[in-house]
Amino acid sequence: MAKQNVAEQFVDILVRAGVRRLYGVVGDSLNPVVDAVRRNAAIDWIHVRHEESAAFAAGAEAQITGKLAACAGSCGPGNLHLINGLYDAHRSMAPVLALASHIPSSEIGLGYFQETHPERLFQECSHYCELISSPKQMPRLLQTAIQHAVGRSGVSVVALPGDIAGEPAPEKAAQSALVASRPTVRPGDAEIDALVEMIDAAGRVTLFCGSGTAGAHAEVMEFAGKIKAPVGHALRGKEFIQYDNPYDVGMSGLLGYGAAYEATHECDLLILVGTDFPYNAFLPDDVRIAQIDVRPEVLGRRSRLDLAVWGDVRETLRCLIPRVREKKDRRFLDRMLKRHADALEGVVKAYTRKVDKHVPIHPEYVAAVLDEVADADSVFTVDTGMCNVWAARYVSPNGHRRIIGSFSHGSMANALPMAIGAQFTDRRRQVIAMAGDGGFSMLMGDFLTLVQYDLPVKVVLFNNSSLGMVELEMLVAGLPSYGTTNTNPDFAAVARACGAYGVRVEKPKQLAGALKDAFRHKGPALVDVVTDPNALSIPPKISAEMVTGFALSASKIVLDGGVGRMLQMARSNLRNVPRL
Repeated sequence: MAKQNVAEQFVDILVRAGVRRLYGVVGDSLNPVVDAVRRNAAIDWIHVRHEESAAFAAGAEAQITGKLAACAGSCGPGNLHLINGLYDAHRSMAPVLALASHIPSSEIGLGYFQETHPERLFQECSHYCELISSPKQMPRLLQTAIQHAVGRSGVSVVALPGDIAGEPAPEKAAQSALVASRPTVRPGDAEIDALVEMIDAAGRVTLFCGSGTAGAHAEVMEFAGKIKAPVGHALRGKEFIQYDNPYDVGMSGLLGYGAAYEATHECDLLILVGTDFPYNAFLPDDVRIAQIDVRPEVLGRRSRLDLAVWGDVRETLRCLIPRVREKKDRRFLDRMLKRHADALEGVVKAYTRKVDKHVPIHPEYVAAVLDEVADADSVFTVDTGMCNVWAARYVSPNGHRRIIGSFSHGSMANALPMAIGAQFTDRRRQVIAMAGDGGFSMLMGDFLTLVQYDLPVKVVLFNNSSLGMVELEMLVAGLPSYGTTNTNPDFAAVARACGAYGVRVEKPKQLAGALKDAFRHKGPALVDVVTDPNALSIPPKISAEMVTGFALSASKIVLDGGVGRMLQMARSNLRNVPRL
């Protein structure tokens, strides 16, 4: 049997860690690794058109599966292109291993062609970033990188010079066990006792939930029911907490709607549950606050805390539920539920008049129809910008759908490459990229990746020929919009030229049929929907504070733009409110 080289050993360790795909663009310093992948039946090389897409795809795969995913870039410019997607994966707590191939080891530090220092460049977007300078180093260093990525839920980067990748692997390299999943973390008894005391003493408690509630929906609902707490959520908490939730009062933040803001400010005790919600202007400063999170570094970094509880959400709530006293008074909860429904009623009215006849098409109408015709277990990947608004307000979570986007990093162009990674995990599952024309055109080259691998991703393009969210930011700051207009092609014709299914929709009556036809198509498809560029998510009034930017004033106002689907949920919850 031929002796392994370092690249082959590297790939074998990735396979043992559960990696089934390596996303990237081939290049000279990567050649030994790509060749090792070619000869290993347990892993595939996924050739994308841009390394940024490779990192986004790997991050999306990791978020869908909860398992380690991997991407790679060749030396210098190749691996530098990974950095934006890696920032997103790291901030989304997606376990990703990135291989940053490097120049010949003998030339490092001498200003060689394409020389960079990846072990320095990726420090800020990773838990672990190291250079392999010797074949003997590789197995243990790669294992350490994998354990950082999986154990701490984020990115690890390994820099590997191409010449070392081609060298013989060390004899009898250790076959160490690899970390495959994270443990559950239970808070200490003192923290549980203190939180029970705070909850029992409070007359009005509100829960504000983030993505840390994944896997804990049942516990959150049982807990909220026992203490009669309204439940608000951040955008990343939507898919995990909003469905089957009779205590839902909507979302807070710049894209927020409903009564979440009021519920968090009018309570006696606010409990932040698995959220690192970044906008402290939306959080109160005059109520008691407790925070539950498995990451100790986020406790108290957004607001003043009266109690920090280090533990994962499900285990913490399992400790709390049997110990807290059941509250009988639900007046605060019922008042917030009614206020939530009333707030949504006022916003929806603006978009109920002839919306199915309006040309150019209202983007709210597109999102509402999309939500109706999409599968019950669809994966939605959402571009940053106005698509975030429409997804937040119209895509209905149900416990089976997934909604992922660049919600923490806020990068443009994420929807298409994330859809690539999501679709590779299951070709039979419907994956829908909700893309804006600005984001889509930025990484449009990777539409060819869909065609090359015959990935059945459906791109629904909200084409308003502008950078809509940027225009809104300019308006709120009191500035005229400038540099935000796009001159676009017929994107459906571009899709057809690439060998995919493409259709352009300019009238509302064409929309539902076009979406259904595209969804029935077995391969990649693009629906280019021409939407109203004036349908911005503008608040019903602009206050003095808003003129200086999105500040506290924005948080008290439902950002206008329609939340019809959310209104239906709120109305159904009101059935549980006793008439006064």
